[in-house]
Amino acid sequence: MRYAALNQGMDMLGRYGDFTPALLAGDPTNSAPFAKFAQARYSDEQLYALALYIYSLKPPSNSNKFDSVTARGQKVFGREGCPTCHTPPLYTNNKLTLAEGFMPQPGSEKKDDVLPISVGTNPNLALKTRRGTGYYKVPSLKGVWYRSMFGHSGWCATLEDWFDPRRVRDDYVPTGFKPYGAKKYAVKGHPFGLNLSEEDRRALIAFLKTL
Repeated sequence: MRYAALNQGMDMLGRYGDFTPALLAGDPTNSAPFAKFAQARYSDEQLYALALYIYSLKPPSNSNKFDSVTARGQKVFGREGCPTCHTPPLYTNNKLTLAEGFMPQPGSEKKDDVLPISVGTNPNLALKTRRGTGYYKVPSLKGVWYRSMFGHSGWCATLEDWFDPRRVRDDYVPTGFKPYGAKKYAVKGHPFGLNLSEEDRRALIAFLKTL
């Protein structure tokens, strides 16, 4: 609900005094096509209804069963320290992490519930966009079995790709989205799980798919 309000206020039809970003792409003297959108805002009633709708959504039934392989993966999950950030039962600690290169204000760790570390992923979305805050939020791992496009920009299409140690190499070809004009791209950061044995990697992925 809060994100919808923020996102709408910062889109290309947002209005900042007399400045409307969308007008830069056309005739700056002609605001008529955008006027009814630029001055609109979701009402509190609409935002509340949106929140209720999101809460009403139910995840699909998970067909992945817990067995000896996933039990091993659960042990790998704990041994590698994954619960520090992806804390059960929600599999997130709901904290913010620092984008690489971002220096927060003193005291923000307690005030804003910030985990004062960076996992070294690409900081562009957090630092170089108008929506950027300098932080990324620790995502929940619940439902990763039916989700895809992992990483902030969806570079890796599957969990297998995300845990592929080759993804950090400069000659890596992302299975998900690629930066504009790039055929190869190193998906760096979040190195956790990249140095596992093949058996442990398979077991960890199997466990994650049960969540």
